[in-house]
Amino acid sequence: MIRIGKIAATHGLQGGLVLTHIVGDGKWLKKGTALLLEINKGSRIPFFVAGFRIADNETIVITLEEVPTVTEAKRLVSKTVFVDEKLLAGYVDDTPLLWIGFKVKDRKLGVLGHIEDVFMTGTQWLAKLTIHDTEVLIPLVEQTVKKVDVKQKFIETLLPDGLLEVYLEK
Repeated sequence: MIRIGKIAATHGLQGGLVLTHIVGDGKWLKKGTALLLEINKGSRIPFFVAGFRIADNETIVITLEEVPTVTEAKRLVSKTVFVDEKLLAGYVDDTPLLWIGFKVKDRKLGVLGHIEDVFMTGTQWLAKLTIHDTEVLIPLVEQTVKKVDVKQKFIETLLPDGLLEVYLEK
C-alpha cells in the first residue's frame, strides 16, 4: 500500500470529501477505485469511489459509496489515504511513492536499511528509515540519489558528510 494523501475536509451536504494527494494529476482515479483510509492507527478500511471531480493536481472532490451524509463524512476528515501500489505502478514508475520498502545503500556508509515511508515537504521528497533504533530522514533529491533500481528494489545514495551524525549522535 502507498500513502497518497489525506481527507482534508467535507464538501457539500451529501457526504462529499476533499482528498489532497501527492500523486500529480488525478487521472489514476476511477469510479469504483478502493481507497484505504486509516481510521485507527494501523487499521486501513476500504472505501469505494462513487464519483469524483478533479479540482487541481493536488485536490480531488470525491464521494464514497459508504458515505452518504455529511455527518458520516466528518468522521473521515484528517484520515490518511492509501491505495494499492499496482494502481499507480504504470502511472508513476519512478516516483518516491513506490520506493517504500527499497533497500538504501550509501556509497560511503554502506547499507543504511529499508525505506519505511516517504513524504513530501514543500518541493522535496524525504525517506524515513530507522538506523540503530533512531528515525532518520534522508532527502530524495538528485544530489543524493545516484541510482534507483525498481526491479531489484534498491537505491544507491551519496549522502552529504555529517547528515546521519546529526541523528545518531547521543
